[in-house]
Amino acid sequence: MTPLDHIPEDIRRTAAQCRHYAMCKIDYLETGLCPPAKKTPYVGYFPQGRMDLCDALAKDLIPVTEAAVDIISSCTLCGSCDRQCHFVTGMRPMKVMQALKAFLDAFQEKGEKPAVILEDEPLKALKNIVGEKWATNDPAHLIAYANDPFPLADRQMPGYVVLPGSADELVEIVKYADRSEIPIVVRGNGGSVFGFVFTRGIIIDVNRMKKIQLDPDNWSAVIEPGVTSFELQKAAAEHGYRVNTAEPAATVCGNIVCTGLFSTWANVYGVGADHIVDMTFVDKHGTVFSINDKNAPNVFGFKEAVLPSPGICTGARVRMHPVTDDEQGILVPFTTLADAVCFAKDISRRRIGLAVGILGGHYLSTFISPTLALAEQTRDVFSGILEMTCVVSVIGDKYTRRSIRQMVPCVIDSSTLKMFMLGLPQLVRSDLADIVQGLESDGPAYETVLSEEMLPVLEKILSPSPETIAAAVDEDLRDFYEALYSRPHMTDMVWLAMFRIVSARMSRHKHMFAFLIYVPLEPVDVIQELITSFGQIAEKHGIEHDLGFITPLDLGKRGILEYDYYIDHTDSKESEKIRLAVADIEPMVDKLSSTCKGVKFLKYIFSQGCARKENFLYT
Repeated sequence: MTPLDHIPEDIRRTAAQCRHYAMCKIDYLETGLCPPAKKTPYVGYFPQGRMDLCDALAKDLIPVTEAAVDIISSCTLCGSCDRQCHFVTGMRPMKVMQALKAFLDAFQEKGEKPAVILEDEPLKALKNIVGEKWATNDPAHLIAYANDPFPLADRQMPGYVVLPGSADELVEIVKYADRSEIPIVVRGNGGSVFGFVFTRGIIIDVNRMKKIQLDPDNWSAVIEPGVTSFELQKAAAEHGYRVNTAEPAATVCGNIVCTGLFSTWANVYGVGADHIVDMTFVDKHGTVFSINDKNAPNVFGFKEAVLPSPGICTGARVRMHPVTDDEQGILVPFTTLADAVCFAKDISRRRIGLAVGILGGHYLSTFISPTLALAEQTRDVFSGILEMTCVVSVIGDKYTRRSIRQMVPCVIDSSTLKMFMLGLPQLVRSDLADIVQGLESDGPAYETVLSEEMLPVLEKILSPSPETIAAAVDEDLRDFYEALYSRPHMTDMVWLAMFRIVSARMSRHKHMFAFLIYVPLEPVDVIQELITSFGQIAEKHGIEHDLGFITPLDLGKRGILEYDYYIDHTDSKESEKIRLAVADIEPMVDKLSSTCKGVKFLKYIFSQGCARKENFLYT
């Protein structure tokens, strides 16, 4: 039987488009995790892994093995994957799961038997460390660890996957690999999407190591390396705290080590070593050290070079921050990026606000829209009709909001944003353009539309409600979306900024290739030169592109800028485009960093995420 005969072309395309962002591996919509994956957390049992399995079977990359049969058979077709994946990517994985079932039925009806994968000595040694269940060399499992959407890295099949259940087991795995001269790579909750987590040797998946121990008296938490940002944030929030975390499905320890953890909260919570109380590592030879030991390797220092990781993090104590009961979000609209940067720098210097970020029109519209089509229409309304090119997003207490209102002509407060979010389908269908044209104003259109007199009119036009926003999605998902948006936190800027569940929507139509650069916020010409150069290079190579965000750091002296390119990671022609673009971007940024203090490409900080920010922001 040829796999291609039983997996239709549209199913294969969907399976190949999995972004590997691992959002199906956290319960961020309260749908519950995939039942078999909750019991046995190899990637293959999650929807992400099943997508890879389908893709591999369709391309005849692996045989039908005993693990493949178990993975496919264990799927309950509960539908959670459809709801989770549609929320962030718009994709519907259920048809892939159903196709896998049909494929297996056809395979078994023909009386065919799965291939038996024999154990070898390394696998026996690994099982002796972690137990029979938690090490494998079955290709159906290995394939889920063999690639990610990074277009410049080839698929690389590991020899073994092992899931340690404790730091002691992890250390023993490293020692065994060192003695046996087998290469190892550690995996967090998913792929790195930058091609850094592949090996022909042993993949160490830390997804069983998820213990969290909060220490509220010391404003800190002790975590194992498998703990994700969402899981830690949820635990901290239940006790009135928050942590500065990255993407919700990313492991906290992995992000600290790799990039130093940055977000809009970095405005006050910092980056790099600012997050760390202590971390424990095991180096490549199996030696364990704590970064606070006097004789430990200096992970707080920085060298402008691409360096290997100091080791595998086996646990960390990270900082928590108290939350006040009067925090809300507020958006300040601007017609020019330069004005937005100056404002963000100003409030950061004045210590006004907690999370601060400059969001482009694409980012904002994608952030609040449940579908790609609605996001595109919303952006046209915001940037076109309302003349709102970008916004400065601020989370702060009542004193923050009072100060900001005194500094600018108008704002979008939390209630107005909620109105926009729940009324988006009506916003893009309304005759708002005619209304704006009929209003006389010397300022940008948004100032008039957001005035106290107009807001009741706008609310009547939008009819904001969970039913209104649910009307934008597929009919069979509307009941779910209506119930979802009936929950107050889904329109709460503070909750959304903390848990970041909508950040993955930025890659809804294509995989996002993000370039991250530390920049000075003054003069603003440096930022504008970078953005112009990124845009010119993208246009030269025919790549979709846009500004992501800019967040101030260190009281507005520095910031971090994200510029995004969008490509179809399954298209070899688009991969070639990004390869050529990167060849232009690196010398452009390197030249600017050599002439302008404060410009630093994140590629040099990668794997030095524990470094003190002063060592890379001020050198």
